Amino acid sequence: MIDVKTISKRFGATIAVDNVTFGVEKGEILGFLGPNGAGKSTTMKILTTYLVPDEGTATVEGFDIVAQPQEVRARVGYLPESVPLYNEMRVEEYLAFIAQARRIPAAERARRVGQIIDRVGLRAVTKKNCGNLSKGFRQRVGVAQALIHDPPVLILDEPTSGLDPQQIIEIRDLIRDIGNEKVVVFSTHILQEIEAICKRIIIINQGRIAANGTPADLARKVLGGIRFRGRVQGSADEVRESLARLEGARDVRVEQRDGTAAFHLVFTTAGDPGLAFGKLAHEKGWPVLEASTELSSLEDVYLAITRTR
Repeated sequence: MIDVKTISKRFGATIAVDNVTFGVEKGEILGFLGPNGAGKSTTMKILTTYLVPDEGTATVEGFDIVAQPQEVRARVGYLPESVPLYNEMRVEEYLAFIAQARRIPAAERARRVGQIIDRVGLRAVTKKNCGNLSKGFRQRVGVAQALIHDPPVLILDEPTSGLDPQQIIEIRDLIRDIGNEKVVVFSTHILQEIEAICKRIIIINQGRIAANGTPADLARKVLGGIRFRGRVQGSADEVRESLARLEGARDVRVEQRDGTAAFHLVFTTAGDPGLAFGKLAHEKGWPVLEASTELSSLEDVYLAITRTR
């Protein structure tokens, strides 16, 4: 697990990270989201012991990042924003070198390198020099070096940068799989990536944590609720009155369309809006033609936070 308490970091007069506190548990994929210069990469460099905080403390798997940096490094796999490759080395040579640097026993290195090559999808380029790889394959090698020693904690800074759509899907699936057994902190500028992979999100802005929670929690806190829309067969008046009685429902709008009632509302209470609506539709006997939570909520949350702070 990761436990961060009130860490701050300054560069001259610039406060890059300001009193940041959060935690991450095993089996959790935490999305770290924020504009350029918000403090995401600085926070990650502190957690991986590349930078020392000016104030505060953090532990990784129980080891202090300042007092026990070697213990922390042994338990963390890190993919920085700029992938650290030796261009003159072949892919398999580079990964073997990283395995040696990570103190994987000599008798196990070849097997471990082979496993990680297959897991990340590098078999076709093992004999190529790293300097001759496409951006997508360079990114895969970066993920491979972070995983080579099977760390319990994985910190990924923009891991899908430069990948084509199919490669992005493959890396997403890999991160989901890894997230079942490890602590994963995943940074990106792409909102769809966060929504597809992360159960919890931290939005950092101007060095401070501006929001921390599930996408649904953030929509409720920042936007005042979760937007839900749909269409049923029935009377607009009846649908409007019934939806307005649901706990936490507000801004209910319904219009009649060719014998159907199209609606839009905001849920302000905890819980799944789809379940609440589904129960009501079943009780009323409404044939449901459409029903969905608006997927733009995270984008709205992000823009609301970063534009006003």
